[in-house]
Amino acid sequence: MTKAPYLLGLTGSIGMGKTTTANMFRDLGVPVWDADQTVATLYEPGGAAVDAIKNLVPSAVGENGVDKAVLKDAITADPDLLRKIESVVHPLVAKNRADFIGHNDQAPLIVLDIPLLFETGGADNMDGVLVVTAPADVQRQRVLDRGTMDEATFQMILSRQTPDVEKRRRADFVIETLTIAETKEKVEALVEELARP
Repeated sequence: MTKAPYLLGLTGSIGMGKTTTANMFRDLGVPVWDADQTVATLYEPGGAAVDAIKNLVPSAVGENGVDKAVLKDAITADPDLLRKIESVVHPLVAKNRADFIGHNDQAPLIVLDIPLLFETGGADNMDGVLVVTAPADVQRQRVLDRGTMDEATFQMILSRQTPDVEKRRRADFVIETLTIAETKEKVEALVEELARP
């Protein structure tokens, strides 16, 4: 009987190096499922979530699919709306994730890249959780250097995420992402450990 893949949840607060780390797993041939990318695909023209969002917020859907900015404004205006959207989108995301795991069931290790892993209770469905981390000043500098958000937006996002110290406490594995070389070395060691037959 074939051994089921080890499901490793990958998470970390904004600016902690999660995307870079996920790509390192991909480079090593590990299947990586990306929650954010899945939602983006569901929101594209013809995506599985488009009609449902259109029923809830007609103004948020156009020829380019779901306009996240319009959707965000609508949620700000009606706090109850988020729950309705989640009740539509979450099952679609869960199905996509289950399909991905099914398609890769011969792999010894599957990484599930989920930014809000702890916040959504998803950690309970993993065999293990990897948290990527960096010192707060490094994190802040990385985010602001992107040039896509200001300090206030960064602080607002942080306030909605489980604190880094709490994530590290609840993690099975922690990788500090200070340099690319060190991070890569730690990812390689972890893959060797978890993908062992």
